Amino acid sequence: MTPAAFEKAALALPGVTMTIQWGADRVYKVGGKMFAVRGDNGGVRPPVSFKVSDLSFELLIKKKGVIPAPYMARAKWVMLEHLRVLPDEEIRARLAEAHRLVAEKLPKKIRDALIPA
Repeated sequence: MTPAAFEKAALALPGVTMTIQWGADRVYKVGGKMFAVRGDNGGVRPPVSFKVSDLSFELLIKKKGVIPAPYMARAKWVMLEHLRVLPDEEIRARLAEAHRLVAEKLPKKIRDALIPA
């Protein structure tokens, strides 16, 4: 997956916004809460991080190129060292899962305004 494809997949999810934070990192949010980050290491293989379920966290960190996300591991975030660590379809599915996990914790009023039923 390319960085542009990652961004397109993240922004295609309902109610998503993207901000630049921490220098040049792209932070994808739903309802003001982040669910994924694409780092900017200045290279062609930028790391990406996203929220996962407890079970997914345990399974993914056993894969080569996937580590607990720095500063966010306690909240069950993983970091892919680059976008070729997982197949494109799995990354899209993981982004959707991250979006869902964060969105379902938003207050109902905000969630309903951002995400169509």
